[in-house]
Amino acid sequence: MIKKMVITGCCGRMGQRIAVLASNDPEIEIVGATEAKGHNKIGSNLSKVTGVDALDIVISDDLTQAAKCADVIIDFTGPSATLSNLSAARNAKVAIVVGTTGLTTEEMKILESTSKSIPVLFSSNMSIGVNMLFKIAPEIAVLLGENYDVEIIEAHHNKKKDAPSGTAKTLAENIAQAKEKPLKDIASYGREGNVGARPKNEIGIHAVRAGDIVGDHTVVYAGENERIEITHRAHSRDIFAKGALRAAKYLADKSPGLYNMQNVIEEV
Repeated sequence: MIKKMVITGCCGRMGQRIAVLASNDPEIEIVGATEAKGHNKIGSNLSKVTGVDALDIVISDDLTQAAKCADVIIDFTGPSATLSNLSAARNAKVAIVVGTTGLTTEEMKILESTSKSIPVLFSSNMSIGVNMLFKIAPEIAVLLGENYDVEIIEAHHNKKKDAPSGTAKTLAENIAQAKEKPLKDIASYGREGNVGARPKNEIGIHAVRAGDIVGDHTVVYAGENERIEITHRAHSRDIFAKGALRAAKYLADKSPGLYNMQNVIEEV
């Protein structure tokens, strides 16, 4: 069955790649594309923005209107825009996939509250490979035990606004949960000055911002005389766009609730 989709932030890097890949997916029909009020592409045709003639859709700033005939919305915008888009999705009773990072605790509570009314899928990273990393990284930490120090290093392009990345935070949260310790008590976000010896169970989280790096994440497990490193490198944004489209098709006919990419991957 064809899923009818609206893409928010359609002129952004992720929005454009989602639109282009969706245009080649026979299971998807794009029925709307939106941008923030005041954006200079409002009223323009999405085909002109993406260079894909098949995307003959006028860009709007009214998600509520655009969502009226949709099954699902994909949202890769920013925290404030995402909150507005969650509200519009709830009002239209349409499922929404959220890939926005940098959401605060309070903003996540709003997202969770919205999921009581409509299906909401949130993931800090839509890549299938990264979601495998989310699963195995904490398992490795538990198997190795307290004698192995855990450090997380992430690298992104120099335009990325939030740090550390949502993916790095999720990795740290998952590992801390597996160790049965609150992340706030054991996280160290970079180090500077005379910080003393490294406490046992600390999770170091470090952010690199340089050039046009799409996204690298490495989890380091360092013990006496050996070190294990697991790295995921994104070669293009298409892995995130493809994951988001897979998530959208999964979510479109689900009941209200909060879902994640593990649900998508585990459903055969």
